[in-house]
Amino acid sequence: MGKLLAVALVGIAAALAAERLLAFRNRLNASREIAPVTLPNCRLIKGIETGSEDIDILPNGLAFISSGLKYPGIKSFAPDKPGEIFLMDLNEDNPRAVELRISRGFDMASFNPHGISTYVDRDDTVYLFVVNHPHQKSTVELFKFVEDGSSLVHLKTFRHDLLTSVNDIVAMGPGSFYATNDHYFSDFILMFLEMFLGLTWSNVVYYSPKEVKEVAAGFYSANGINISPDRKYVYVADVFDHNVHVMEKHANWNLTHVKTLQLDTLVDNLSIDPHTGDIWIGCHPNGMKLFYDDPENLPASEVLRIQNILSEEPAVTRVYADNGSVLQGSSVASVYEGKLLIGTVFHRALYCEL
Repeated sequence: MGKLLAVALVGIAAALAAERLLAFRNRLNASREIAPVTLPNCRLIKGIETGSEDIDILPNGLAFISSGLKYPGIKSFAPDKPGEIFLMDLNEDNPRAVELRISRGFDMASFNPHGISTYVDRDDTVYLFVVNHPHQKSTVELFKFVEDGSSLVHLKTFRHDLLTSVNDIVAMGPGSFYATNDHYFSDFILMFLEMFLGLTWSNVVYYSPKEVKEVAAGFYSANGINISPDRKYVYVADVFDHNVHVMEKHANWNLTHVKTLQLDTLVDNLSIDPHTGDIWIGCHPNGMKLFYDDPENLPASEVLRIQNILSEEPAVTRVYADNGSVLQGSSVASVYEGKLLIGTVFHRALYCEL
């Protein structure tokens, strides 16, 4: 009887493990292959070789690019090199990426930038918020942009117990923001178990000098976050659930769910066209390829454009798709006046004229 019970328990455990593995592969889109969608006027951006994970473009056409992310489980072409912030002026005929100098006193050696967001104050001061992972921790760094000197002045580091595994942010003021935690745990082994078991413990946090609180929860992995041009709705990408959540923003900064747009790809960062309200998304068609470093089977890139997301039938367009031969692991796509920037987690960046 004891042996029979042991065999039964082993069988149940094996069945559960197999079910979790199948679900995990489905969340990663492990079997998906894509057909290419090319754009005619594109070039790789010189000087960006180790990632361009997030991009934020000011209304005047200045684009900030975070580079050099070291993320658990994902390859890095320069694991010992500190991260960087680049600037491109998209008003130029032939825009180039320029590394921004960061003020003395900031710990550049451990700079590991992830998501970014800009905020322009009433006096036209430009603030840059940067998710940072020094020593695999999570902080948010606040910088002031000095255009004349092409530099960033570090002002403050935000830390909090609710900012556990921050992926992306959207600035609400010079000292406030929404942030996504892509995992509940920050330890790599526990993060993997969280993903493998399909736990929906990821969340969105609102941070301000007066209060810090959870405002949305129940995500597999909350990733990109942004806000509509009228500042009424916050959009949250759940990378492992392959969807974008539309949340209504309230006066007390709480968020309530409005709708979910289901897609067939792993959605990463969200960028908003300020003129049309369209959402541009850098996506991972097959997440398995992103985590498994196989030079014979490179991680692909995909860019989606979502129009009229609040309507009953939003229009979803595949604007760009590549099998990794040009661009590996796209994470963001941002537009300005007919120009498109596509960034990646660890690879290069692409500039296109639409």
